[in-house]
Amino acid sequence: QVQLVESGGGLVQAGGSLRLSCAASGSIFRFNTMGWYRQAPGKQRELVATMTNGGSTNYADSVKGRFTISRDNAEKMVYLQMNSLKLEDTAVYYCHFSHLTSATNYWGKGTLVTVSS
Repeated sequence: QVQLVESGGGLVQAGGSLRLSCAASGSIFRFNTMGWYRQAPGKQRELVATMTNGGSTNYADSVKGRFTISRDNAEKMVYLQMNSLKLEDTAVYYCHFSHLTSATNYWGKGTLVTVSS
């Protein structure tokens, strides 16, 4: 089992920045991917950004150039730096973890990001 705890959400004005953090604990093996998904009201959960333990990244087109994912493998942390926030970035952001050799997905409880005009 893997436990994930997010922090860093909040209210920010459009054009502003926020940094999300996620701490992982439990049975974590070397080859894995950590990342962020989000779900806006009335919409499906969507990928924001992911990063493997080796540093390979994947970003949604809507956040490329504005958001940056990073991780600290030793500390079992993943971060999401969000710049130039837009109203449409408002959503609950979920931390995600999976081992590359397993189909099991682990999720945090989510942190709310609200972008105001």
